[in-house]
Formats: sequence, structure tokens, C-alpha cells
Amino acid sequence: MTRPLLSRRSLLLSAASALACGQRKSTPFAGYCFIANQGGNSVAAVDLEHFRVRRRIPLEGSPRLVLAHPRGDPAIYVLAPDAGTVYEINCGSLAVNRRAKAGGQAISMRAAPAGDALWVLYREPAMLLELDLKSMKPRNRILLRSAADSFEVSWPRDSEPEPLAAVCTARDQSVTLVSLRNGRQRPIALRAEPSLVAFRKDNQLVMVGSGPERTLAMFDTATARRVVRLPLPLAPRYFQQNSDGWLFMTGDGMDAVVIAFPSSTEVWQTVLAGRAPGAMAVAEQADGTVYLLVANPQTANVTVLDVTYDPRLLGVIEVGQSPCQILLTPGKRPDEQFVLVLNQQSGDLAVIRMLALTEPQLSAKPRFKSASLLTMIPVGEQPVSGAVIAL
Repeated sequence: MTRPLLSRRSLLLSAASALACGQRKSTPFAGYCFIANQGGNSVAAVDLEHFRVRRRIPLEGSPRLVLAHPRGDPAIYVLAPDAGTVYEINCGSLAVNRRAKAGGQAISMRAAPAGDALWVLYREPAMLLELDLKSMKPRNRILLRSAADSFEVSWPRDSEPEPLAAVCTARDQSVTLVSLRNGRQRPIALRAEPSLVAFRKDNQLVMVGSGPERTLAMFDTATARRVVRLPLPLAPRYFQQNSDGWLFMTGDGMDAVVIAFPSSTEVWQTVLAGRAPGAMAVAEQADGTVYLLVANPQTANVTVLDVTYDPRLLGVIEVGQSPCQILLTPGKRPDEQFVLVLNQQSGDLAVIRMLALTEPQLSAKPRFKSASLLTMIPVGEQPVSGAVIAL
């Protein structure tokens, strides 16, 4: 029997009742969650200590991506793709501090492995642009052979000889490995449309998921040669890795998460994870427990799995409509950590108590955990991306 969706009012009442029944209290988090409202041309600054919007910061363009400063400085960076502009917002003044524009349409941005710059992928012109965070001015441009659709950069490593970007081009059915040091490019012909890409934790392999082909292919970053091509039971749309390098995948065609071990280049198992699972987040605890939280946009909830050893379902939490991103506040103990779920259609932020997920009486068997939902915060029109900053 299908469980009816709960109203926001009933969810909040049930959460308040649970808190009144003697559950341990969570430690307030002193910081902000900055949320890009694509439909409202603004960024909402949410005070996570008092759970309310402190300010809505207007932008000239429509924002789509938010990144925290890679070195923890009190600043966030917002990409407005159609305007080709990157905005720097100061976390003290809650206002736009600086901006940079170096082309027409932008696609995405990532923090440089060294943490001192941002790399922005532009479609017009087709290039990777390095944006220095001290000056907010371009310091390097790498022209690409054709307009790309997405990219990722390698993981930060002290001994990394050559930081890399992996650039996906659907039209050419290729991924190009680009040296971020000298601009050298090595194209990899896939003969299948790449949907998403990621580097293995040691940066020795680049992993490419193809939705149309339903495969996960891994390539050696030193030689650009294919190591393995693994068939998948779904069309991958989302990747998520934990600190041990496990790769979690969700996508169209199956109500499940596929777990792969890139270290041994194999698919391990498939675990049911609610209806049409999408974006994911990993919550690793000090005691070694690892939780995988999976957004289910079609059913307005989040599925919680314990993936420490053999994955098992813990429960389902009702949130807002069309959850599109899951964020975590810093911390390794459940009482100091919150889960933040960005709901695109209902325009709000669901705040979940990690402590409630770990309560013994709630973890004994799979169940709906409405008590885990602490509050819902309206944040704006069509929120699509967020980043958490500690003060």
C-alpha cells in the first residue's frame, strides 16, 4: 500500500513532538548555507544556527552553481551560466564582493586542486578558464577543440605531478584529459556519449559513465588507455564517492543504487533506494559508520542506507517537492551534524537531524522517520545548488 504524502504542517508537528519526548539535542551549527535560486536570480543566505534566511542577495544573472572557498575562507562563488559570470559573495557582509566575466555562456566550475583558483568551463568560446581567487582575474586560458558539456578536476594531492581536468563532449562522444599545468590535451574516443565523469581517489584512473550505453568505463590517466568497461543495470546520471573511494551511482531505469569498487575496477552490488533515486550524499561518522542519503524527487523523500559493510535500508524521510541536492554540515558526531535537503519545486530547505537517524529505537528496523525532520525553511524560487560555510 502506498503511504500518503504528509503535509509540511504535520511533518513539523511530528518533529516537534519527537523532540519533546526526550531525544538528545543536537549541537547548533554556527554557519550559513548559501543557496542559488535559479528562478529568482538571487542567492539566499540561510543562518543554520537559527534556521532562517538572513538575506536574499540579488544577482544580474540566473545562478545555477554555488561553491565554497576551497581553503575555507569566508567567501562563496556563484556561477550564472547564461551571463558567463562568477560572483564572489562575502560571508560577513552577505553581499556581492567581486565578479568576473571572461566569455559568453559558461557551463560549470570547479575548485582547482591546489585550492587557489577556480576553473570555469565556457562554451563561448570553448575553453577552460583559470580564475585566480586573490585577484578574481583570469590567469590561464586553455582553448578546447570543441564545445564541451561538463568536466571534473583531479583530487588535490601533495605529490600530484600533473593536475588534470576531464572534459566531456557528447557530440564528439569523447572525453579529453587536459593538463591544468601546460594545457596539453589527450582525447579519449569512447564511441558512446559520456554522461558524467569523475577521477578515482588516487587520480590514476578517470571514470566515465555513459547513459545511452549503460556502462562505466575506466581509463588510465597516464596513458589514456581503457582499463575496463563495465555494464550497468541503469543509465548513470549521478556519481558519489566516499573517503574509501567506493563509487555510488544512480540513474534512469532502476530504483536502486549501484555500488562499484574503482580500486579493483569492479561493480559490487545493487541496492534498492526508493523511487527514481537521484542526487546523493555520504555521511561518515567518527565511529566508522557510513550513511548514504539518496534523494527521491518523484516521491518527495530521502532514502537512508547504512553502507558501512553490507548495505541495508534504515528508513525514508519525507521532505519537500523534488529534492535535488543533499548537503551536510561539518562534523563527525551525529549530535553536531545536520543534513540539508534542497527542494527545487517547493522552494525550501529541509533540515534533518543526523542524531535522530542514529537513535537505536529508530535504527532497529526500516521505517518512515518523520521525527528526523527538524524544520523546513522557504528559500526562494527554484533553488538548484547550495554550499555550507562555517563561521
